[in-house]
Amino acid sequence: MSHSTAPLIRPLRASDETAWRGLWTDYLTFYKSTVPEAVYTSTFARLLGDDDRDFQGLVAEQDGVVVGLVHYLFHRHCWRIENVCYLQDLYADPSVRGTGIGRKLIEAVYAAADTAGAPAVYWLTQDDNQTGRQLYDRVGQLSNFIKYQRPA
Repeated sequence: MSHSTAPLIRPLRASDETAWRGLWTDYLTFYKSTVPEAVYTSTFARLLGDDDRDFQGLVAEQDGVVVGLVHYLFHRHCWRIENVCYLQDLYADPSVRGTGIGRKLIEAVYAAADTAGAPAVYWLTQDDNQTGRQLYDRVGQLSNFIKYQRPA
């Protein structure tokens, strides 16, 4: 797919719901996951809301088409006075991978964190996400933390 214009990274809008839903579905599928319709509805509403405790959303638009998304959240941290930023979801349509869309979305989150005075941005990925990790190794620093969670 050839692109004639530079990608635009911008806040998610209500009119993006169909495109966002398609990309987020593809993202969830990549991670072999699904969510009920109620989660789609509430997540999209929260992304558009004005509650500082909710996630925020940005999209990458290329030639008028939404081709990527990122969701992030500012939260308190016991080891800092300032909030930190958690980047939860990052996804670029396969047709634009390798064109810098993912990097631009991460850099937009870095800029939002800087504006908010959040000195740290972090995210998780699966250890076998080789494509994503190629980017993450260039724009981030791998930590030595191992994630545990409550059994289902």
